[in-house]
Amino acid sequence: MGLLKVWVTILMTPCANFLGRKWNLLDLVTAGMFLSVHCLALFAPFYFTWTSFLVAYWLAVVTGFGITLSYHRNLAHRSFRVPKLLEYLFAYCGVLALEGSPIEWVSTHRYHHQFTDTEKDAHSPLKGFWYSHMGWILDSSSRFGRYGGLKNVEDLRKQPFYVFLHHTVMLHSFVLAGILYAVGGLPFLVWGMGVRMVFVFHSTLLVNSAGHTWGYQAWNTGDLSKNLWWLGFLALGEGWHNNHHAFEYSARQGLEWWQIDLTWYIIKFLEALGLATDVKVPSEAHRQRMALKTE
Repeated sequence: MGLLKVWVTILMTPCANFLGRKWNLLDLVTAGMFLSVHCLALFAPFYFTWTSFLVAYWLAVVTGFGITLSYHRNLAHRSFRVPKLLEYLFAYCGVLALEGSPIEWVSTHRYHHQFTDTEKDAHSPLKGFWYSHMGWILDSSSRFGRYGGLKNVEDLRKQPFYVFLHHTVMLHSFVLAGILYAVGGLPFLVWGMGVRMVFVFHSTLLVNSAGHTWGYQAWNTGDLSKNLWWLGFLALGEGWHNNHHAFEYSARQGLEWWQIDLTWYIIKFLEALGLATDVKVPSEAHRQRMALKTE
């Protein structure tokens, strides 16, 4: 019955999440931004060039690692350290993914770990698969109101650079869009902004939805987090989500040799160069404590 209840909530219609609630200005702006980007991506077949495809590809790589390496593993969990200038550069790459400022993103993610798959979790599939994927982003009163604000990111709020990014987050993507249009016209705009952002958006959001719905568990985390091989590849290593919830401090999420974790490979490269320090990974004793008992 418990599993049946989970699947019923996953299959709930998206409309059920929004009927009877008020939409504030922030919700409408966010919904408009999502709709605009997705509509822009629909023009991709009509403006395809190999150059625009490569622009979209490399921007997806840069901004994708901006989320996984910077926002997530460096800022949210402090799983490794880099020189401050490099930290700010990586965070700026994340800003260009237009998934929120570092302050906002990190705050939501830290609350997610504090309240995983409970009523206070901002994006648990217990509230419906659609809600965990995108619906929660369009419900700012719930997302920001239930925790009491940005009280868990004082480490970032004390730094003027992150405060600046927090108040100007959308401006940077508008500037990037202008540069792309000036350099390559509509093909660069459609592919570099539309296609690229839709891909990075959903790759990240699938960790919240699919990563708590499908796959398998290797560790006793007490939540719905799962390891999902195709998401591990698609989301630059973030799909080994049960691993992550078991050892959230770990810079490495693909803990087995065959679990592809592209973000971890970048961190190891930075460590080899002497740029990444205090790189955290789970100890063997901690792994044994967290392992699921099969007998």
